[in-house]
Amino acid sequence: MKAIYPDLKNKVILVTGGMRGIGKTLSLSLAAQGAHVVFNYRSDEAKAMAFKEELEAKGGKATGLQFDVTDYPAMTKALDEFTKNVSPISGLVNNAGISKDTLLLRLKPDEISQILDTNLKGSMLVTQALSRNFLKAENVSIVHVSSIVGLMGNVSQAAYAASKAGVIGFSKSVAKELASRNVRSNVICPGFIQTEMTEQLADKAKEEYSKSIPLARFGNTEEVAELTNFLLSQASSYITGEVIKIDGGLYI
Repeated sequence: MKAIYPDLKNKVILVTGGMRGIGKTLSLSLAAQGAHVVFNYRSDEAKAMAFKEELEAKGGKATGLQFDVTDYPAMTKALDEFTKNVSPISGLVNNAGISKDTLLLRLKPDEISQILDTNLKGSMLVTQALSRNFLKAENVSIVHVSSIVGLMGNVSQAAYAASKAGVIGFSKSVAKELASRNVRSNVICPGFIQTEMTEQLADKAKEEYSKSIPLARFGNTEEVAELTNFLLSQASSYITGEVIKIDGGLYI
């Protein structure tokens, strides 16, 4: 059953990395709530416009902004123009992220930089760039997409785990710093979620991973979207600084 949150209708929400994977489902789910979904894209304008139409067909409004979260000048320019000429942004989902599974002894410095720049620094810069805008908006909620790996670590994911753990510390700091302005900041930590990436796993690997999950299955992106919608809405108005696992019990 999908919950409906009336206050999300016309709420302007930026979803970074919103055109693929979990981010795409988040964007489509918010559009179905009637939100104005703002998403970023790096270069393929035709694909971005097609996605805009897909979002609007769900019942919401949509705007594509061209920037990469690691390109601070381009990102701030695009966001400043939007918030000044269109509307303040009152919701943010820091979802953009990358991963490169490599054993620590083979991990290269440039790979560490790429992962940290996108997953941690990117989230920090987008939030910082919108911080003044948040002071003018109402009922601001930020949702940072971390990972269960950020809490428990994982073999071959040292840099990824570090970046996602950093997101948790950053979110808690934002929650404390901006609470007086009624800006909330929370983290979700997905476990194994069915995406294009997990579909590439061999059936035997999926079976083995499922054995470690008390609910004995992978989650789906719609379940992550439901949690995100709740945190963006006023239904969660007294929740901030939290880290919420959505992992089928994997962390127990």
